[in-house]
Amino acid sequence: MDFSFLTTSSFWIKTAELILALSILVAFHEFGHYSFARLFGVWVEKFYMFFNYKFTLVKWKPGKYVKWFSTGKEMAVMEESDPNENKDSWRATEYGIGWIPLGGYCSIAGMIDESMNTEAMKQPAKPWEFRSKAAWKRLLIMLGGVLFNFLLAIIIYSGIVYSQGEQYIKFVDATEGMNYSEVAHKAGFQDGDIPLMADGQALLTMSPEDMQAILTAKQVTVLRNHKDTVPINLPKDFIFQANDEAQDGGKPFMDYRWPVVVSQTLLNQGAEKAGLKEGDRMVAVAGVPTPDYILFTEELAKHKNQDISLEIMRDGKVMTTSGVHVDGDGLIGILLTEPIKIFKPTIIHYNLLQSIPRGIEMGWDKMVNYVKQLKLIFTPQGAKSVGSFGAIGSIFPPTWDWVNFWNITAFISIILAVMNVLPIPILDGGHVLFLLYEMITGRQPSEKFQEVSMKIGMAFIIALMALAIGNDIFRFIIK
Repeated sequence: MDFSFLTTSSFWIKTAELILALSILVAFHEFGHYSFARLFGVWVEKFYMFFNYKFTLVKWKPGKYVKWFSTGKEMAVMEESDPNENKDSWRATEYGIGWIPLGGYCSIAGMIDESMNTEAMKQPAKPWEFRSKAAWKRLLIMLGGVLFNFLLAIIIYSGIVYSQGEQYIKFVDATEGMNYSEVAHKAGFQDGDIPLMADGQALLTMSPEDMQAILTAKQVTVLRNHKDTVPINLPKDFIFQANDEAQDGGKPFMDYRWPVVVSQTLLNQGAEKAGLKEGDRMVAVAGVPTPDYILFTEELAKHKNQDISLEIMRDGKVMTTSGVHVDGDGLIGILLTEPIKIFKPTIIHYNLLQSIPRGIEMGWDKMVNYVKQLKLIFTPQGAKSVGSFGAIGSIFPPTWDWVNFWNITAFISIILAVMNVLPIPILDGGHVLFLLYEMITGRQPSEKFQEVSMKIGMAFIIALMALAIGNDIFRFIIK
């Protein structure tokens, strides 16, 4: 087993990003339940950031107490409810922060939930309890978390496009095409192919939506050699092969073919001594064509500590430069021009009013694509791809980047919304299922049925988490 990743700065940066993202998402999710409960006069007993199993960092009940570092016995005394307290008030809620930074909860009076507090349910229903409210009100309370998570994603996406705009390179503008992984090569792609369509749907950029469309398509059409339109029939398990390859090697199944164009030469190194200049584009290394960065670096690595010739394009003309020294690391001492400055980028700016519908569109598209992918989990290959906090944390950037952080947080918010609305007892979707049954038939499922369903749902979620954590251990530690 390899635990060396624990000593890297990137691991701790990703861990901090993960905890911050989950804190924001869980707080917003639970605030959705809280808001609708308060709207309909339901008593929210507790609202907690993080879990407080047998220990609480801080707890506060307005006008009554503020307590730091409470243990189990202290909590039990303070949690006794005042029968004369106005339950239809935000002051009747206990607010707190637990010590396990992987979630949070909103405890709603008169509801059978994961706490399984069945004794309270045997008492006569109180007017401020969840079970006393009309079915449509209870339905909105249960959907509150999901709605707020989707709303949060929309807010984030709208904020990103308002502040940053959208800048991307269309496939057709990436004149060198794409580089493909070994799995993609086996499926029929060739380096330099330009994706055009996936099952008849036009492909524009390497957006998550278009990447998802390619991975799940039956047929992808590409432009080959800038002249031939070629259909490629993909295997049914292509998405799993690509995901496994990406997890093993950390590389996507395709990426833009970035040409090597000099931005700056470094003092007293091979490129500067050989007279290379800003704007020079690498064409070949020692006679071997190198149309992109990967091929260029691979060829340089074959000539460490040697002087070589380079074919470069300067001012539209190809010329040869001899005596370029490659150092022991396979480098010649150049800084690269950003791809966005080489190819023609498409830039879209949004004002405040335009950013909101664009944020809604982005949130909806990502939700639809995630739902399409979700069904693949219930296959043998899909079960292997399930991951827990390790898998989620791995998608954050290794250096702190706020734009990337918010992009990923918005996407995880979509995931949290979709997962919670699944019709599994103990999740919000399970409660929604019971409420829809009640609204259609006019009667509630029995409390005994709900209790048993909750236990089954809890067992299923525990098993799913065990699978996810086991996959993470195998993927990041053992393998």
